[in-house]
Amino acid sequence: MDSENTIISHVRQSDMAIQSNDEHQQGVSELASKFAEVFGMAEWGRVLGLLHDKGKEKKAFQHHIIKESGLDPKIKVDGDYRHAYVGALIATELFPNLHLLIDNALIGHHRGLYDDGDMRELMKSTIPDEVTVDEINAYLEKPRVEKPKDIHHLERMLYSCLVDADFLDTEAFMQPEQSRLRGDHDSLATLEKRLEAFLAGLKKNAPDTEVNRIRNEVQNWCVKESVNPPDFYSLTVPTGGGKTLASVLWAIKHAVKNNLKRIIIAIPYTSIITQTASVLRNIFGKENVLEHHSNVDRSAFDDKELAQKMKLATENWDYPIIVTTNVQLFESLFSNKPSDCRKLHNIAKSVLILDEVQTLPTDFLQPIVDTFDTLKRVFGVSILFTTASQPVLSGLIQSTNPFVSFEGLSNIHEIIPEGANLHDRLRRVELKFEKNPKNYDEVAEELSHHSRVLCIVNTRNDAREIYTRLPKEGICLHLSRMMCPDHVLETIDKVKLALKESSNTTIRVVATQLIEAGVDIDFPMVFRQEAGLDSVLQAAGRCNREGKLGTGNTIVFGLQKPLPSGHIRQTNDARLAIMNREYDWFSPEAMEAYFKQLYSRVNSFDKKNIKDLLYKAEIQFETASSAFHLIDDNTVSVIVNWKNSMDLVEKLLEEGPFYSLMKALSQFSINVRNGDMKKLVEAGAIEEVLDGIYIIRDQSFYSNEVGLVTDNHWLEESLIV
Repeated sequence: MDSENTIISHVRQSDMAIQSNDEHQQGVSELASKFAEVFGMAEWGRVLGLLHDKGKEKKAFQHHIIKESGLDPKIKVDGDYRHAYVGALIATELFPNLHLLIDNALIGHHRGLYDDGDMRELMKSTIPDEVTVDEINAYLEKPRVEKPKDIHHLERMLYSCLVDADFLDTEAFMQPEQSRLRGDHDSLATLEKRLEAFLAGLKKNAPDTEVNRIRNEVQNWCVKESVNPPDFYSLTVPTGGGKTLASVLWAIKHAVKNNLKRIIIAIPYTSIITQTASVLRNIFGKENVLEHHSNVDRSAFDDKELAQKMKLATENWDYPIIVTTNVQLFESLFSNKPSDCRKLHNIAKSVLILDEVQTLPTDFLQPIVDTFDTLKRVFGVSILFTTASQPVLSGLIQSTNPFVSFEGLSNIHEIIPEGANLHDRLRRVELKFEKNPKNYDEVAEELSHHSRVLCIVNTRNDAREIYTRLPKEGICLHLSRMMCPDHVLETIDKVKLALKESSNTTIRVVATQLIEAGVDIDFPMVFRQEAGLDSVLQAAGRCNREGKLGTGNTIVFGLQKPLPSGHIRQTNDARLAIMNREYDWFSPEAMEAYFKQLYSRVNSFDKKNIKDLLYKAEIQFETASSAFHLIDDNTVSVIVNWKNSMDLVEKLLEEGPFYSLMKALSQFSINVRNGDMKKLVEAGAIEEVLDGIYIIRDQSFYSNEVGLVTDNHWLEESLIV
């Protein structure tokens, strides 16, 4: 192609081939139109694609790309070669009454969506003389938006269609071999048959027990209810009732029946994700299940091409089944960054399963619940809430403060029929609440009277204090987030193996809440430090899980010290407020009363004022994105000396950071609080090997038993965190 007479969009370095701007814009237009068609806005997607790179017609940009690509390294570049804003200026001329919905997407398709004021400043520019303004034969139908809270999601969805189409078309030209790795998955109808065959095999070999009969009933109810149209649904099944497989069975049949595109499972804890994704890969095949979270490491996959396909799919979720975290899902839905937003259009016309929905943070409950409503009404998403302890999400959600309330969801359809009484039929645990608080020695003494016992506490310090007091006979293990992910998983595997192999071995485990939900372990005796009712019931779910003991025991105890302020104290106070009533603590009625008490104590359901930033004409995309973080992370990631981590660090120093290496290193990293980081720095333990990458080489700072220690190791005193 003659570069002198061509408006250049991209130059492929391997052979200096040129992609013209017309070719690129047409390719992006077709893809963006296809993506937006899923939610009824195909023409909007087409227009976005045709306009997004019109600014590349500027002489300054053409000189810039000719110089930077090496076509002519000596060419002089005069003037401003920015190009993204030009498409938005043209949109105002061509679509004077509708351009506001796409201006930000066009201006921010490389950099990210702007706050309204910053966008308006950029819109004060004029269309460069070199840029042609051609009519676009398009009928942009005004979207049917019912509520102010819908607009920011609609703009972000269109933005998602554009940026993903832009990336994909660019990749197809610049990296054709990589582009060919995308796609090629089985249909949901095919996966439905695989799941049915898997479940038939399970039932054929399963003993005829009450638990298995209940699991079969739950699955049958899910099949029956799956034929209904997209809406809000809940699946409230006590621990042991087979909730995970039943929810996927409902979702896949519901998707096939309603022609939905994919199934997205959002889970609060990485420990549950790893377990769930492993089960689903076994059923549906690795090539159909994408596991997307910060700790996943695909470098260990035998099939390197499949590992690369999965890496690419994390960019835009083009997989039939996605298992991800609440953090990844919700922070993407409120992000302004192209890398986060690429995947969003693939949420439209999907089934979204929210597992352990009781863990949704009350500080962000209003924007999250509002988002559920928009996803269902505007983007055709069907949403299933699953838990053993369903929170109150419908009707008026309010605090005792009359100014702190909002309207929840309407018509959440429970799949389990009224009167099924599953909490009673699946009862395997007696719950006891102790009145008198104990000190660490007394807790350790009581635990030592049991040969198989799990103790769950609220803080890392409490776990350490109790663990260090236990007799180290048999198997005695500690679990907290001061152990790196690889160490945590190894320890959980040790617990599972020990419980399975011998009934005579003493097994005592002290853990923080990381073991509380979704980790498939079964102890005859569980102790739980006082907490919210939902956490207490999650702990009870680790007790007599398979129902082989008749009745197990879970004891809730207090420590002779105040609970930490914030969420832990707030949830425990809500539980204490209903303790004087005659409840079956496993019943839905008790859980409803508990959540109403919890909500009455909430100072704000929108702590960062997301509503004020996004539910108005002057949308503040960038500010809201910075504010919306489910976890306040005042920590620094540090790589510890565990197994072969230091070998990987040497590789990092030799080759620099790259994706698979950093994912592997994340398995040996710990998020250290600022106070502990200061102690480690003062002790000379911290080394910054690259900009922002910290390591601890000294093995004395990492214990095989409890993980990271902050320690002046010249003294004989150590603090385990």
